[in-house]
Amino acid sequence: MATKAEYEKMLEVALEEARLGRSEGGVPIGAALFTRSGQLVSRGRNRRVQQGDPSIHGETDAFRRAGRQLSYRDLIMVTTLAPCWYCSGLVRQFRIGAVVVGQSRTFSGGADWLRENGIEVIDLDNQECRTLLEGFIAEHPEIWNEDIGEE
Repeated sequence: MATKAEYEKMLEVALEEARLGRSEGGVPIGAALFTRSGQLVSRGRNRRVQQGDPSIHGETDAFRRAGRQLSYRDLIMVTTLAPCWYCSGLVRQFRIGAVVVGQSRTFSGGADWLRENGIEVIDLDNQECRTLLEGFIAEHPEIWNEDIGEE
């Protein structure tokens, strides 16, 4: 098990992706996949707006960029926001071993469901993750509501 400092270092990669997505006009949610030993496997960001594809959430982008793996059990999904139901399903389906969440105050998604199903979820309650997303939501509530399936 990694230390909080190691998780925060991993989170910085996801935050870089979130910042990049924001600069592109997209939803500022980033993600990265790491091995348990801390090696970066892949990284991604929510690119729904940029590519007009509703399935490109941060977690799915990082997952796709990782390519085919023999097993996902020893991988850690690091994301700036608690994963939505769609991304939580991906974590559960492929049995990704752990999820590090930058923050879940803005949106709790499927974090509790993942825990109930034996997935280790570590919530870092990171202020920058929260500030970045809350600023976006204030500026673009219609895009945010579309992203989380609200009407």
